[in-house]
Amino acid sequence: MLEGSSILITGGAGFIGTALVRRLADKNRIRVLDNLRRNALASAGLDKHPNVELVVGDVRDDQVVTAATRGVDYVIHMASIAGVDTVMKNPVTTMEVSLLGTVNALRAAHAAGGIKRFIDFSTSEVFGTYAFRVNEGNVTSLGAVGEARWTYAVSKLATEHLAHNYYRQFGLPTCAIRPFNIYGPGQVGEGAIHAFVTRALKNEPILIHNQGDQIRAWCYIDDIVDSVLLALTRDDSIGETFNIGNPRSTVTIYHLARMIVEAAKSKSDIRFVRWDFPDVELRVPDVRKAEQRLGFRANIDLDVGLLRTIEWYRALLASAT
Repeated sequence: MLEGSSILITGGAGFIGTALVRRLADKNRIRVLDNLRRNALASAGLDKHPNVELVVGDVRDDQVVTAATRGVDYVIHMASIAGVDTVMKNPVTTMEVSLLGTVNALRAAHAAGGIKRFIDFSTSEVFGTYAFRVNEGNVTSLGAVGEARWTYAVSKLATEHLAHNYYRQFGLPTCAIRPFNIYGPGQVGEGAIHAFVTRALKNEPILIHNQGDQIRAWCYIDDIVDSVLLALTRDDSIGETFNIGNPRSTVTIYHLARMIVEAAKSKSDIRFVRWDFPDVELRVPDVRKAEQRLGFRANIDLDVGLLRTIEWYRALLASAT
């Protein structure tokens, strides 16, 4: 566990960033750089924490990024446009934030000197439509040129290459993490579990695409936070990419919806809606590299994680009424 360190988290007001701040802020100094398009940090009250400094800005602004990087020991670069619907509506912005933002963050970290670790957050989307027990060395799928659905994955794969090359060429101690379907209390945005749980608690219809036979492995928020802390402190992470997920928690989207309805004791109907756009049909990671090099293994299985998530959102909705 880190103590007494200074850490920059770009995109740190998002779901995963806020969870990292919660874990690290009591014993470290945290600087969060975020444009606050989504602001889970304020909802959690962490923007007022005495060890948290919030810098409102855009990672595409190199001067803002350079200033935010001064004096820090670690950089966790998470800033990105997330969510399939948002990506498809804003493909240019998606690529600019990923590409320009990562160039700025890496240049600033290299120029600052003394950075102990730079973590680039990538995505499991780099594996394309079908990914079963994929490891970090498997061939990635870039998708058709011009198809907005894959612009996020293309740009993230490029940032992985760039981060690794900063290590090879300049010695900057970088690594990359590919998260596989993260969920849990405090989630903001377009995640399926967030949407299903909030609808189930309101007894509203739950909408799933086509037959709901898409397959995902779900990873609880506490587990990915654990993986990031390991990547920050283990030297075996340097120059590497890691799949982070929980292959034990693999279900179809339809079964996931059924689990949530049952666990929430909901009266929600499950409705099927037509979806004619490209989608991820199968996504299950091989996480053996993270186990071997980082000592990481997901601890929270889906049934337990869903109950925790449901109870958190239940309390949130009750407090709002």
